[in-house]
Amino acid sequence: MLLFQVAGHHFLGRALYQSQMVYLISKPKRSNVWSFKLRSVIEDNKTLMWSVATFHETIQCEELHLDLGRFARKGVQQDYRMPDVITVRVQTDPDTFQDVAVKIERPTFRKPFLGGFKNRITGVEFHNAGSQTIPKKRPEKGTTLFCRETQTVFQKNKRQQTANPTSTQMTKVGLYVSSVTDKLITPGKYFTAEEYHKRRLEAVIVLQKYFRRWHARKLVQKLKEEKRLRLAWEAQEELKKKKEKEDKVRRERERRLNPKTKEDFELLYHALESWRQEEIERINATLTGAERKAALCGLLEEEAQLIASIGRHKINADEENQHKAVLHFLSKCAQPKRWKAYDGKTTEMDTPYTLRARELLEIYRSVSMNDIPQDERVDVLLTLRCTVEEHACELTKEIVELIDREVDLMSREVKECNLEGLRKRICTLFLQYIKTPKFNPEVAKILKVPPHPLKLYKNVNFCHSCENYLPSTEFPVPANSRTIGRCHLCCKLDNEARQRESFLKYRLILENLKKSEADYQDDTKIVFLVQLQDLRYMIENIWGCQSALSACSDLYDLVMVRWDKQQEWSPWNTVLLTKDEADAHLKLCNLQEVKFNGLNLFPILLLHFNRILCVVMFGQSPYTHACLSWPTISV
Repeated sequence: MLLFQVAGHHFLGRALYQSQMVYLISKPKRSNVWSFKLRSVIEDNKTLMWSVATFHETIQCEELHLDLGRFARKGVQQDYRMPDVITVRVQTDPDTFQDVAVKIERPTFRKPFLGGFKNRITGVEFHNAGSQTIPKKRPEKGTTLFCRETQTVFQKNKRQQTANPTSTQMTKVGLYVSSVTDKLITPGKYFTAEEYHKRRLEAVIVLQKYFRRWHARKLVQKLKEEKRLRLAWEAQEELKKKKEKEDKVRRERERRLNPKTKEDFELLYHALESWRQEEIERINATLTGAERKAALCGLLEEEAQLIASIGRHKINADEENQHKAVLHFLSKCAQPKRWKAYDGKTTEMDTPYTLRARELLEIYRSVSMNDIPQDERVDVLLTLRCTVEEHACELTKEIVELIDREVDLMSREVKECNLEGLRKRICTLFLQYIKTPKFNPEVAKILKVPPHPLKLYKNVNFCHSCENYLPSTEFPVPANSRTIGRCHLCCKLDNEARQRESFLKYRLILENLKKSEADYQDDTKIVFLVQLQDLRYMIENIWGCQSALSACSDLYDLVMVRWDKQQEWSPWNTVLLTKDEADAHLKLCNLQEVKFNGLNLFPILLLHFNRILCVVMFGQSPYTHACLSWPTISV
């Protein structure tokens, strides 16, 4: 039988101030749970023996003690505060457990009372269950419901001057006051309010004069600084233009002395024709009769010698350009594979094919070199022989035979000038070996695949000058032409023999025009159909080789831009200006808003007339006719 102590008394049953009467039935082993039979209420001054319980009524109770010193049993639960973080053991596998840290979220608001009950004996309150989630915040309505102005009293302090009674002590009988520190104050001249305001006005005028002087000085200094910067900029621009002009003259002189490209030879032939025309005019003006004929014959012989010299330069330049083209072709084959990563860095990778192409490129450079010692030349030839002997075919056999022949001739001390033809033949055959995809697989991606012969029949035209059938890309097609004329090569030969005109300036203008139109990215097409002859006709016959505004005739400084940049470029929507004028023209947003009051209207009317001429001349093309719109102008 279990005895409990409550408030100094011993009772049987549960440790409460007033409990129900129970009767002990049994207690299982290793258990703190007792089985009792319910009977009636046990009074505070009675024990369990006073009660009589029914046989089938049982309850369960726990052994709770208030005196833990005497009874080492389970005590009454005291106030408990849960920590901020608790550890929970979770079973992940049948034999594995994992500790998980759980953060306890404290309520930020007072839990509302939703009803419940209180145990009168223990004093514990039991509340009805409520939600544990944080309540929703009220949505912002955009209006201020509580403001400081309606809830705060503002105080205002204002100073007030109060009367301060004072007194003065003077010398009298029985009292002496020293007058050493006294001051003698004499009244000044009295002036009226009008005089006072007049003096203030004069003072204000003086201040205004000094301020205006200071402001004028600052303004003059600013204007002087702007003038200095402007003059410095103009001097710099003038120096820059002068330097560009000198560089242009120097480049032209260098191109005439050492011509390398087609444009260089065009300049050379044009200079020759200009010199010939000047000499003819001089002979016709100074000489007559037989002397004139003799002078013209001498001029003709001198012209023939100059043409032969130009021809020799042209042959040397063609050989050099061909050698550079071959090296560029082989270098392109030997380049590694490149691609750009996501971070912007470029990655390079060599493949067995690129390494093979690079090896052949180095051998070709060594073979094509001149003026090298004989022993080095023999080593190069042996390396070349070992390379080509890897593949057995007629081409490699011929290369090996030529190598053996050159080695034999060098051993016999044959002069190098007699070996030039043999060495060129070896280089040509080795280049043919490199261009074979079987021996150099990387070259297959760069070589042009010849088109099928049946496809050429639809795109072939006959040149009546050289009497050859050529693709349509070899013929210049001006915008106002109706038939196919001569090919590019025949036009070039005819120009060198007769007119000897230079198209470099017009070609530069056309390239700048196409580049500027590509920057617009508005799907313009007409500018890419314009040929060099069309642009030359527009500049010479319509615009007179001068700017529409300043009449500048330096073609190197002239560019063609859109008249209305909102519309596609066309021969009737263009204007010829200098570079500075073009930059200022393109800054105009709307041409209709430009006012012409006080300006010379002749350039505007001339521009309108030139645009109409372009419509008449170039409006015959099918595409340009579809895009045709008559120009309008408002003054």
